[in-house]
Amino acid sequence: MRTTRTPRGDDPSPGMTASGTNRVIDAVWRIESSKIIASLARMLRDVGLAEELAQDALVAALESWPASGVPESPAAWLMATAKRRALDVLRRRKLLERKHEELGRELELDQQIADRAAEAAQDDEIGDDLLRLVFVACHPVLSPDARVALTLRLLGGLTTEEIARAFLVPEPTVAQRIVRAKRTLAEARVPFEVPRKDELTARLSSVLEVIYLIFNEGYSATAGDDWMRPALCEEALRLGRILAELVPHEPEVHGLVALMEIQASRSRARIGPGGEPILLTDQDRSRWDPLLIHRGLAALARAEAPGGALGPYALQAAIAACHARAHRAEDTDWERIAALYDALAQLAPSPVVELNRAVALAMAFGPAAGLEVVDALADEPSLKAYHLLPSVRGDLLFKLGRRAEARTEFQRAAALTRNSRERALLSARADACGTGP
Repeated sequence: MRTTRTPRGDDPSPGMTASGTNRVIDAVWRIESSKIIASLARMLRDVGLAEELAQDALVAALESWPASGVPESPAAWLMATAKRRALDVLRRRKLLERKHEELGRELELDQQIADRAAEAAQDDEIGDDLLRLVFVACHPVLSPDARVALTLRLLGGLTTEEIARAFLVPEPTVAQRIVRAKRTLAEARVPFEVPRKDELTARLSSVLEVIYLIFNEGYSATAGDDWMRPALCEEALRLGRILAELVPHEPEVHGLVALMEIQASRSRARIGPGGEPILLTDQDRSRWDPLLIHRGLAALARAEAPGGALGPYALQAAIAACHARAHRAEDTDWERIAALYDALAQLAPSPVVELNRAVALAMAFGPAAGLEVVDALADEPSLKAYHLLPSVRGDLLFKLGRRAEARTEFQRAAALTRNSRERALLSARADACGTGP
């Protein structure tokens, strides 16, 4: 593998303070950590050890760069330092001499070759390593919570504290999830490889689920005082875009990216001046981000390009595109959206999909049509604690003039949600129903 040469100790950068150097290190680490961990994991076949050695390289930079200056190629410096530690580990394990020689030659090339063409060759191999790391971090042997935490740690470069803060859970809980996840992967002997064709669809589904879970927690926070957590949305989008580059022929990957891009385009319009949530139909669409909409529609076109049936994420992206193409709420093609939800319910049936389909039916054919579907979900066990069921029912009852019933439903929804902003919105809607029958 050909890479850039690692510069040796330069003079400290003129005018660069220690805090400035630390900010550079932090920025480089956020961008490069996943590549370093992926490369080490390929060498060591141990994700946990790979992360430890990558962290060692980070510590070395924190100790060295404030005095010696930021290297000309900081990413190459970190990669070479981490690989040197990995090589030491392999030597201590007394691996085959041939493996030593191969890795020794690789490290020597890391330090001697500095041409751009070589760097492009490295990018190809790093891309393969990153794809392997994605599949390992999102392996189905792990719980969804563990997959999310490990993905944000290994691929997002987030600290345990940052992950805990993003999901409003105690830092020790996140730390335990990550430790257990690494242990589980090691005990299950999960190979550091891209799944075979017969496993790829199921494994890719797990990866997409993790990325969308991260995005959704940022887009509509389940708890706390903030309606949105933009940093999580941005991280999920970054991971989705990387995955789309790594597996460009998988339509559902582009479908997920399209869905996230279009939904993220509404971010500025979803929050009022005081941080209060603004519902879709009330949003100022001039505040929707046209660049993200353009990127989302382009990704949707790539998802639709093969010409086959759309998958669940692509169908949801097509629904989001209907909203994005409507300049005013009243211009929305709700009949098209209802038809897309019908297709989604056939392909990936779930109570939540049915609830969303009810909203579309109500908008397309009147609130009574939607209420019929919602009432059929009343005894669904998985929705018993789901605040959006009474919220949707309250909205439909309000539109039908059944104010007292609507008030009860909004009050119930407010009691179920754990997000304070959403609770305030639902309570206000209950108050707007008045006190009459």
